[in-house]
Amino acid sequence: MDWEKWCLRLGAGAVVFALAVRLFCGGAAEAVVEVFAQPEVASALLFLETGRLLRPAPESATQAQKEPVSTDNLAIFSAQDEALVSVNPVCGYDTDVTAWLETPLSWQLQQDKPTVLIVHSHGTESYENTENYNEYTAYRTRDTNYNVVSVGAEIKKALEAGGISVLHDTTCHDDPSYTAAYTNSRKSIKSYLEQYPSIEIVLDIHRDSVENKDGNQVRYTVETPEGTSAKLMLVVGTDANGLAHPNWPENMAFAVKLHALLEKTTPGLCRPISFRKQRFNQDLSPGALIVEVGSAGNTRQEALLAGQLLAEAILQLSNGAKT
Repeated sequence: MDWEKWCLRLGAGAVVFALAVRLFCGGAAEAVVEVFAQPEVASALLFLETGRLLRPAPESATQAQKEPVSTDNLAIFSAQDEALVSVNPVCGYDTDVTAWLETPLSWQLQQDKPTVLIVHSHGTESYENTENYNEYTAYRTRDTNYNVVSVGAEIKKALEAGGISVLHDTTCHDDPSYTAAYTNSRKSIKSYLEQYPSIEIVLDIHRDSVENKDGNQVRYTVETPEGTSAKLMLVVGTDANGLAHPNWPENMAFAVKLHALLEKTTPGLCRPISFRKQRFNQDLSPGALIVEVGSAGNTRQEALLAGQLLAEAILQLSNGAKT
């Protein structure tokens, strides 16, 4: 008999038995399940049964899963890409990611006329104040050099560098009345669409605001080759509240394709798509989205990088819009 191995197995068994007895006696049976699910305990149980030790996978294997997908045409989608997309449906409608991935996009962005409009329903939204700008209240400033309007300017710059003509409405539609923000931005969007019928996409750029249990703003980040980026969340409205919105399926197809493409190029960049009851003025265009660029806990520099990555994905998507 291999006495050394026998002793090790006996000791491992004693540890597992002691943990189980202590937890059951404390009235915490559910905690036992959690304990036995831990890698260390699982390793001990495997050793008791087989005499083999369970070792974690090499770190390089985990890293390899986070590498961006390399392909000749990232804007070509199939049912296999469904795994890249996460949707948070709060509108009560079913989600059919595969169908949306396979829905052709009808727009053509690279024209000699403006095809993209960027607006800001909540333009005063800002970020962690690391640049010492003037806030009129926490995480809000009227200075468009530092609020989300500056992120919109970064997106515009990147899209135009790729050959897309962009209009940027720098109005802070939530100032002075926050409750009138979407009413105000609706008027602006309709005015632009009447003046420029060539507009195919309307991007309403925001930043999110999420507090943790301690009351502190959450910072959503992902590491990229370009540096630390804020995360993106696409918001799609529907007609679930009873307001007319015939464009929402095409808007959702746009969001799902964009989300999948962003995850192909920068894994972890996107939070789940927020699929909502409200229409958020998205009934005005079949290519309308709200984009939450980071949260109040992010820095503006992190948001600017996220805006660049968003623009790059839209450029890639525009090249394969008929797919």
